[in-house]
Amino acid sequence: MATAPEEAPGAPEDPRVSVVVASRNRRDELLVTLGRHRAPVVLVDNGSTDGTPAAVRAAHPHVDVVELPRNIGAAARTVGVRRARTPYVAFADDDSWWAPGSLRTAADALAQHRSVAVVNARVLVGPDERPDPFGDVLATSPLVADGPLPGPRVLGFMACAALVRRDAFLAVGGFDDVVRFPGEEERVAWDLTAAGCALAFVPEAVVHHHPSPRRHSPAARVRAVTRSALLSAALRLPWPDVRDRWRDAVVGGAAPGPDGMTAARRRGAVDALRDLPRALRQRRPLPPHVLADLALLSRADVPTAAPPDRRGGPGPRTRPSPPVTTGPTNRGEAA
Repeated sequence: MATAPEEAPGAPEDPRVSVVVASRNRRDELLVTLGRHRAPVVLVDNGSTDGTPAAVRAAHPHVDVVELPRNIGAAARTVGVRRARTPYVAFADDDSWWAPGSLRTAADALAQHRSVAVVNARVLVGPDERPDPFGDVLATSPLVADGPLPGPRVLGFMACAALVRRDAFLAVGGFDDVVRFPGEEERVAWDLTAAGCALAFVPEAVVHHHPSPRRHSPAARVRAVTRSALLSAALRLPWPDVRDRWRDAVVGGAAPGPDGMTAARRRGAVDALRDLPRALRQRRPLPPHVLADLALLSRADVPTAAPPDRRGGPGPRTRPSPPVTTGPTNRGEAA
């Protein structure tokens, strides 16, 4: 039977870890969840208009609040990572928190495996603690590791359930302001793998996610995820795969989805066009070993990011590949 989590004690669970939260207009949720983090917290506010910064400073004076003048999406998390001074940084959404002992478990995994840059925890959803199905995808990853890892090697992660090695994360640019949010994990996972780092799923570490009732509609979510997927492709994938992602978004691909979602994908493609010049200026195609991983996952029909009804990322499959799936969204909003 699920029990309500206790408030975090005064002492950090592990001195090697800080928690970074990015949020916008989720004041009420933050006032509850910020007290559950067992580590120093950096809150990066994405231009909230609901009085979030002042309310957090009053209720949680230990939290380092960074106020941004405008909404920069998931790039706000990168601002928080730069602000943090610990070697490892855990991400949390405004409606999620790490279970007791899990920050230390994830930190030990990084400390004991120097090649690992990201540990993805297991996610339990809601008061009844339903396992997020994306955990099963990560647990059965077919990717082979070059050496011992703390768990299966993966090529994707959920930001709210990730502990990152700070230096490695910043070395690949962190979450950027081209892709923004959601689906921001995809390009970072690719770049870390390209840099020789590993990503691992460690189910012994647990994150609780209690979805906020205030979130984007499914169509708005699909539109945003499509935009991110197309820009990620333009940034890193070979031209044939870029073409196929754009074609699937505009034409409908092999998975047209429920009524209204084809239109949402097309709107996402229009949105992506506005930032396409910036993406092309930063284009750096992935090296062969990452493309080989993507090809293996494609053959096994394994996505490397959760669908938009879970964590906002399409699986970076090679062709043919629908850019998104559809369903109700439940992820915390950084943007």
